[in-house]
Amino acid sequence: MSGRLTSIGRKFALGLADSVVTLPLLRWTWRGQTDHAFSGDLPDFRPADREAVREMMSGRYLLASKLFETGGASPFSIDVDHPDWWNNLQSFSWLRHFRDVRDPGEKLFARTLVLDWIGREGQFEADSWTLTLTAQRVLNWLRHLTLLLDGATHDQARTIQRSLGTQVQSLRVRGALAADSVEALFAAIGLLGAELCNVGDVPDIDTHVARLDALLGQQLDGDGLHLSRNPKLQLALLVELASLRRAVGRHGSPAMAELTNRIDRMHEALDALTLSSGEPVYFNGCGQVPHDVLVAVQANGPSASRRSRLLGGYGIVRAGETVIIGDGGLRPPPGFDAEAHDGALAFEFAHGSELIVGSCGPAPSDLPESQALFRQGVAHTAPTIDAEGAAERSGRGPQSRPMALDTGEHMLTMTSVGYSQRFGAEIERRLTLLSEGTTLVGQDRIVPKGEPHGLLALRFHLAPGVKVRRTTGEGIARLVLPNGVIWSFLWEGAQFHEEDSVRQSAYLGFHRTRQLVLETNLSKDTEVAWIFTLEQQ
Repeated sequence: MSGRLTSIGRKFALGLADSVVTLPLLRWTWRGQTDHAFSGDLPDFRPADREAVREMMSGRYLLASKLFETGGASPFSIDVDHPDWWNNLQSFSWLRHFRDVRDPGEKLFARTLVLDWIGREGQFEADSWTLTLTAQRVLNWLRHLTLLLDGATHDQARTIQRSLGTQVQSLRVRGALAADSVEALFAAIGLLGAELCNVGDVPDIDTHVARLDALLGQQLDGDGLHLSRNPKLQLALLVELASLRRAVGRHGSPAMAELTNRIDRMHEALDALTLSSGEPVYFNGCGQVPHDVLVAVQANGPSASRRSRLLGGYGIVRAGETVIIGDGGLRPPPGFDAEAHDGALAFEFAHGSELIVGSCGPAPSDLPESQALFRQGVAHTAPTIDAEGAAERSGRGPQSRPMALDTGEHMLTMTSVGYSQRFGAEIERRLTLLSEGTTLVGQDRIVPKGEPHGLLALRFHLAPGVKVRRTTGEGIARLVLPNGVIWSFLWEGAQFHEEDSVRQSAYLGFHRTRQLVLETNLSKDTEVAWIFTLEQQ
């Protein structure tokens, strides 16, 4: 308790200090480097889309998979109630689409948007100058600075360089005061990028590399997974880190070796949590991510190791063309748990390019009132008792025991202790792949810790487009996948029914889907068995 109070006190003190240095009276201290010159020296490996340029020039901005039409007005002038779209706009990640343009008019348009932002947002605002957004914006400007300055007047070039300097100095001043660890990490990433593009004096790259490496060491586990356990955040970090890694390599920094190893492990962790369908698992705040960016990031890492393993509280089982990823329910530490979901014993299951069973995902950013609903156990392919998940009302106590993986048998065992005090039982889930991944056998067993009571429900949220076919009187359900492949679902030890479900898509909003539900009343010897098996054509 004392440690948690100390942490709260430290965050309060840092937050107070940050509020002081952002007062208008003191912001002049940020201007120490505003006349520094920067050069566009950072590589950008993300794919560019020339059609996106034409759409933006016609007033149509498709950002974060959400389209807004401005009617010719500046996108920075419109009031948009969609945080993901707004963050994408403010970070300038869309500048990559202008990377290969040759037309002077298109270059002018990109420069005009940057100057328009400076005119509207160039003075500190809490929302648009968060450390994460500022770091991403600085990096994206530096990646395309040559484009932005090509054809610019002396005054325009000076305005852009001065704004860059102010933003970089704000990262330097405020990064040391960041109460949020992830914000501090992005500030360090932005400062390293700025130092790599600093042409005003001799760059001090090794110091910035060491600072970034130290912060990563504090925020990654031994497998290279961020402590938030959120694959979406892992991807966002790698977008920036992979670019910096290329740039630092050109400078031959001797301090880069350990940082390179950490980035490699981060790539491996993200690859491990990506299903064969090409999607990272929808756990702990991760929903649909831009597939083209994901592929580009993965192409800039080491060769993917497709093997069964335990990683960061997740269990990965691979056999043939099938991948299962289970969430053991490890709770992220304080400060990293803002996006934590109640997904203990949940799993996602894909065969080849097709997702079969998944989770609902996080609530869309424009529905903040639904965030708590989508974090509950019922939104995951996980057991619940009386519709409650392992973490619900369980305080900060442990939710699960360590997982066990038998790679020879392709079997993952997960045990949740989060129900013990409320319902007198632990739940053990065992997932086994047979016959080269064409059969998944599941067993959910009650381990009594008193007098078990309550209604046990096992939910299997089906992927979009999967149709359920049943014949009256048969204890079997057939699942017809979008590609025409059929899987059979069988069960014993529980009553079966179907319900509606959804899967959150950043591109299309909610997909209406179906979920299979098995229910039974708890007793000391409760055990439910179920099987997904591929029907041979």
